[in-house]
Amino acid sequence: AVTAMAACTALGILGVLPSKQVYAGLSNSTVVLFGGMFVIGAAMFKTGLAEAIGIAVVKKAGTNQVPLMAAIMLVTIVLSSVSSNTGTVACLMPVIIGFCQAAKISPSKELMPLAIAANVGGTITMIGTPPNVIVTGALTAAGLPTFGFFEFAYIGIPLSIIILVYTLFIGRHFIPDKQAGEMDEEAVKAAAEEAGASGDSAPKSKTKMWISGIILLGVVACMALGLKNLPLHTAAVTGAILCVITGCLKEKEAYAGIDWVTIFLFAGMLSVATAMEKTGAGKMIADAVVSMMGDNPNPYVLTAVLFLISNVLTQFMSNTASAALLAPIGISIAQSVGADPKPVLMALGIAASMAFATPMATPPNTLVLGPGGFSFNDYVKVGVPMCLISLVACVIIIPIFWPF
Repeated sequence: AVTAMAACTALGILGVLPSKQVYAGLSNSTVVLFGGMFVIGAAMFKTGLAEAIGIAVVKKAGTNQVPLMAAIMLVTIVLSSVSSNTGTVACLMPVIIGFCQAAKISPSKELMPLAIAANVGGTITMIGTPPNVIVTGALTAAGLPTFGFFEFAYIGIPLSIIILVYTLFIGRHFIPDKQAGEMDEEAVKAAAEEAGASGDSAPKSKTKMWISGIILLGVVACMALGLKNLPLHTAAVTGAILCVITGCLKEKEAYAGIDWVTIFLFAGMLSVATAMEKTGAGKMIADAVVSMMGDNPNPYVLTAVLFLISNVLTQFMSNTASAALLAPIGISIAQSVGADPKPVLMALGIAASMAFATPMATPPNTLVLGPGGFSFNDYVKVGVPMCLISLVACVIIIPIFWPF
């Protein structure tokens, strides 16, 4: 976030961007949408709704390892699609560890699928994961047709099903059977609080749970209907205001539930993307990349290469940052080969979320590291095949819904 804001500030000082455009990203409707949805997600965690849903589903699954894994992954995919995937993992992890200990199942066998499901579940909606918002914003900044709220589901749902089925039948054999390690209580608590979950163990109000659930469903329904008088960002802010008015969370808790790092990183990178387009820097980088691939590169090959670059980068740095870095370049590359930027950007965004191969790739991966007793190599063994499966699935599915 500091780098992104410093970059757009420097561009203003150097006269590359006019002063009015330097911080224009902060007033972008996508930033407002994200802020509103962070608050609604925080209300779900604060009222205990997310945890209650998780416990109910896990209890129904029983104590057999595979049905339990299927239940954990399904509920995590659904929750992560409309709320913070980090918060979902932080909220469900203590519940799952307790359940595994009672059922005499190794927690490592259920914690890795939890993190995997949280990563892939975010790809289903625009607000499920920051890279989806980043690529949407990059298209808006370039003045191009953008993605709808549920448009991501065309690739997100098939990918979630593929990863779920693969994990249940093949991937689970790569997950090590380890004794439970120490759970970093502080990290879990911090992640839960960041998402808006309360640290207290006081009984939760069922009424507030219902209210927060109804608000979320109402907002998602409005977004799905695409009402002209109620654009996405207005629906999100309306839902956020209702969460505070109805007492699902206090005003201070609403502010605390917003991931300000993502907000400022996104806003800063929007201005940088604008500058790259206006100055021709994006085109210069694009031409250099395209020239390395021959005179007339195949858009499928180009998409696969960009997917790989985004996916490898995101294993070692923030997926938000890697998407923000590559999105403007992706647009320029697509335009320079005469392809529609939408399929290229969709591949970039999805690749940034398919980060399974290292413990530092995403916060969910990091959270399960200690309690699962995992090593770096465990993530590589489980994650690399999933990254390759995601690459093949995206190269096949994305052009079906977004032709080049």
